[in-house]
Amino acid sequence: MVGTGRAARPEITEGVLEHGMPYFAIGSGRPLVFLRWFSPDHANPRGRMLDSEVRVLRPLARSFRVYAVGRAPGMAQGITMAEIAAEHADALRAEFGEPVDVLGISSGGSVALQLAADHPEVVRRLVVASSGCRLDPVAKEGQMRYAEAVLHGRRAMHHLASSSVSSPAAARLAAAAMWLLDPLSRPRDPADTYAFLRAEDEFDITERLGEIQAPTLVIGGERDAAYSLATFRRTADGIPDSHLAIYPGAGHVSALRRTRFAIDVVNFLDQP
Repeated sequence: MVGTGRAARPEITEGVLEHGMPYFAIGSGRPLVFLRWFSPDHANPRGRMLDSEVRVLRPLARSFRVYAVGRAPGMAQGITMAEIAAEHADALRAEFGEPVDVLGISSGGSVALQLAADHPEVVRRLVVASSGCRLDPVAKEGQMRYAEAVLHGRRAMHHLASSSVSSPAAARLAAAAMWLLDPLSRPRDPADTYAFLRAEDEFDITERLGEIQAPTLVIGGERDAAYSLATFRRTADGIPDSHLAIYPGAGHVSALRRTRFAIDVVNFLDQP
């Protein structure tokens, strides 16, 4: 979803955390755990998808050792976001042994909020970007149409267009391109993808935001098609120690490309 980076990739270390959660790490310094946005497979990215992630994470890797953590593969049908967050808590305790900074983007933000509410002892500071306390209706509908389509072996990517692009005309063009490219990005285990999207469809932590103890930064784009400004504000307002940054004119993905994104994250995480 994020534009491909053309610069040489930094040195990358790959590994597996508890529960079989894949990760790669770049940079040096204090650990920063990045919980990955939605991806068709629960595996480390390759090729253009890896370039996309590295492009977003490279500025952060100048200040932190960034661990890009994926979700455990082979999810059981009916798994909940609380159970997914519990797996993450186990993995972070075993790997780091102390609270760490967590950055959750898009679907990773759903996991990060659940993690911070259920397992406050593992999160030092929290950044939630292009995400919120629950999915808005457009994102819920598109994701579940995608999930049902992949589960039954049909073309599916075009169902995500309406929550990826804010302009209706651009969304129609994006849907056509996604329909054509769909065979290149189908999940290897459709049931795994379906299980996670069902969990996120039911995710709603609005009433528990007040339980999040970690200082939190919520970042959103003014023109995000997946999450409304009201959802960004509701998320930030519900967390006792929180800050909200809205990027004018930015969308769901383009907010992450703004120069100020990495600056805002680093400045927030480096506060005493």
